[in-house]
Amino acid sequence: MSGRLDVPANNPNEDPARKYMRLMARYERLMEISRQLNSTLDVGTLLNKISRAATELTETEEASILLIDPTTGELRFEASTNMSPGAMAAVPVPIEGSLAGWVATTGEPVLVEDTRNEKRFFSQVDKIIRFNTRNLLGVPMEAHGRIIGVVEALNKIDDRPWTEEDMDTLSTLAAQAAIAIENARLFQQSDFIAEMVHELRTPLAALKASTVLLLRPNLPDDRRSTIIQTMQSETERLSRMATDFLDLARLESGRTRIELEVFEGRQLVEESLEIVRHQAAEKHITMRFEGDVLTLKADRGKTKQVLLNLLTNAIKYNRENGEIICHVTPDDQLNWVRLAVQDTGPGISEEHQRRMFEKFFRVPGSEGTQGTGLGLAIAKRIVEAHGGRMWLESELGVGSTFLFTLPSPHVEE
Repeated sequence: MSGRLDVPANNPNEDPARKYMRLMARYERLMEISRQLNSTLDVGTLLNKISRAATELTETEEASILLIDPTTGELRFEASTNMSPGAMAAVPVPIEGSLAGWVATTGEPVLVEDTRNEKRFFSQVDKIIRFNTRNLLGVPMEAHGRIIGVVEALNKIDDRPWTEEDMDTLSTLAAQAAIAIENARLFQQSDFIAEMVHELRTPLAALKASTVLLLRPNLPDDRRSTIIQTMQSETERLSRMATDFLDLARLESGRTRIELEVFEGRQLVEESLEIVRHQAAEKHITMRFEGDVLTLKADRGKTKQVLLNLLTNAIKYNRENGEIICHVTPDDQLNWVRLAVQDTGPGISEEHQRRMFEKFFRVPGSEGTQGTGLGLAIAKRIVEAHGGRMWLESELGVGSTFLFTLPSPHVEE
């Protein structure tokens, strides 16, 4: 069954007073949830709140949110009460041949009381996450006249019948959620642009001052060469900042996709060590690997990006004749792998540890070190997109260790 006309009628034998009280309680809860959504400006947190609210309001076992990728037009899971981020990244949903695709294309809700009799049901998701979708309700998310995604509520508790109230409630939630998502996206973009412009001013000011000095006719040749070198350095810094800005913007907007593959962790670590070996040699820093031969299921290229960022920092902030150790070990969480980069640098105080993953944050005293201040923020976002976590352990005068977790091939089994 699908569409509004197929929704079962409400129980005609229900006491009118009891029905009124039940409806009032549901809509009061919906209004309360809407206020919470409108006050949430982090997109990830917002999506999780919406999916949990969908299960509560429709009295279903699970719920999912699929958003349309603005660059590819594909439907992608962005939040789910029963799927890990790794599983969501692994399952793009086709526009053709899926119920969510039908809702996104037509802009109409769909109700399926028995998925076994529905040809449009995309069963691949159930197979991958080992779940049994018996029935579902899907509604479009529309903001500013365009559909941005779909909310699905799965499996009525105790297989109770769906009602018109379920359809109306989920549709109302989806409409409010769509506006909240767009507002959160706009806020993040404007906030990020303001930060970006502020950070760009320093290298631009240096370039402007350099051009003014170069125009002086009596400028000595050695001074001219120094200014040109400064301009080259600042130009390279601007280029790196532009790349990092784009990477972080894509990660924060959800436009960066995690392409999962199975690979061996030690091999990737050794590849990364080889890339930075010449930088370490300049400071006479030794590097080595410690750990087990463990397999990961992650985006190999982005994992390498995280490792290279941590290794570059470990070299940059290490002491002369220092040491770097890379660890790959099983994590405390079953079927997850822990990777770590340990250095013998000056260490980081507890006060500054709390801010290390903030955009543009630099430990006082390290401002003269080259970098954009975005590397750790990008690395953390990449790890979290896999469902993992990143943190650091540090002791002043001893050194720092940056750690993160990624799934193994068995994490979804």
